[in-house]
Amino acid sequence: MASLPSVEDLRLVQAVTRTGAVGTAARELRISQPSASQRLARLERLCGTKLFERDTRGARPTPAGAELSRRADHILGHLEEVYDATRAAAVTQRLVIGTFASLAPILFPVLDADLPDLEIQQQVDHGHFLVERVAEGTMDAAFIAIADQMTLPRGTVARRVGRDELVLFVPPGARPPGRGRRPLKDRPVAYSTYDRGIEDIHTHLAAQGAIPRRGVTLSTTIAMARRSAHLALVPRSALATELRSGEHLTPAPFHYRLTLSVVTTPTPPKPLIAHLPHLRATLNLS
Repeated sequence: MASLPSVEDLRLVQAVTRTGAVGTAARELRISQPSASQRLARLERLCGTKLFERDTRGARPTPAGAELSRRADHILGHLEEVYDATRAAAVTQRLVIGTFASLAPILFPVLDADLPDLEIQQQVDHGHFLVERVAEGTMDAAFIAIADQMTLPRGTVARRVGRDELVLFVPPGARPPGRGRRPLKDRPVAYSTYDRGIEDIHTHLAAQGAIPRRGVTLSTTIAMARRSAHLALVPRSALATELRSGEHLTPAPFHYRLTLSVVTTPTPPKPLIAHLPHLRATLNLS
């Protein structure tokens, strides 16, 4: 089996990517340039592909090199947390909980308010990276919406938190949807979701006559609707705790369900699991 990259190898890949030059990276790491070049050549042999394009202008990562650099950031970031995490565990019960960007502003305030006796370290990333962290033991729980759309790593299990559904958000000044086969005809509609169904939702909206406008996150989508007094199509949970005066929700013109799950090891944190029914109710999940 090929040997694993060392911490020094990963730091070198980071430095070359950041500085754009092997010589500059070597000086930063206090090693000689020939030694840095030899390490990179060894890594390229182990990976079986070129990691950097090198010429008189410097060194630029190939797609493979960019991926290795991203992985290096991920791995070294974990290592830097080791001592702080160890010290924190000695004085309080601490949980590392992750979720995706759109759900973080909704989920973490609820957990923080409802579980005051726990120190919760919040993490945000894409769902499959969060699940990897649970599998490797550096995260206690990951709240994701794609558990039923992926193969979970060995040593992890998914528990359904609840079912969510898309609804139309109607801010003050926005006309509610019309009637008939195309109730959104010629209406700009901002939309967003937290699963992998974004293209299906765009197609459904277009079929209803809407002018779909995708928001990059749920909060961005809601802000778009509020500023322009347009409708927005979002999961019901996105507005579970922040519906303002004069705003209301109405059923979506088509049926679309989402599932929010929490991924843990087979022996999950008991306080978190005990809190799931309350979390389900707070987020208006079924």
